[in-house]
Amino acid sequence: MKSIKNRLAALVAIIALATSAAFAAPTRSGEKTPLSQEQIVKKVRKELVTLPWYGVFDNLSYKVEGDTVTLYGQVVRPTTRSDAARRVAQIPGITRVVNQIEVLPLSNFDDEIRARTYQSIFNTGGLYRYAMSANPSIHIIVNRGHVTLEGVVANKMDKQLAYMAANSVTAFSVTNNLRAERGETELY
Repeated sequence: MKSIKNRLAALVAIIALATSAAFAAPTRSGEKTPLSQEQIVKKVRKELVTLPWYGVFDNLSYKVEGDTVTLYGQVVRPTTRSDAARRVAQIPGITRVVNQIEVLPLSNFDDEIRARTYQSIFNTGGLYRYAMSANPSIHIIVNRGHVTLEGVVANKMDKQLAYMAANSVTAFSVTNNLRAERGETELY
């Protein structure tokens, strides 16, 4: 009777070990299901726009070529640059990240221009709506007194309004790289 109990206990132990080992074993030596190019592009974008310190005074862009992602843009904080590369590198299917993000120099002069440009743009006409989301679609880049507007607006009229508002602030130059979603301005 003892031998049957011992054998039964041993069998239960073996089954328990085999089951736990099967659940704990990674699929095919730790590999995850590969993502399509479109899925990788969406994941890269999501990782960049959800960075904790990414804001209106930063501009990030990227290019995906196979399993390599190249990051571009300008940021105010060095941690945003390193966080962007770290997050993108963790995406399944990405084996190489080329980080060409520029960290803007510390400057009280640039900080004043950023604040005045922000107020001027988002207090103009209906442009306040672009500042209401967690990640504004208009980005204000100030580098050594030169202002560059990046991002997307609804139409050409908003693009022109943002440029005129930024141009009203004392700065060395203003470059308008905003893109309009619709080519025609709409009258309401």
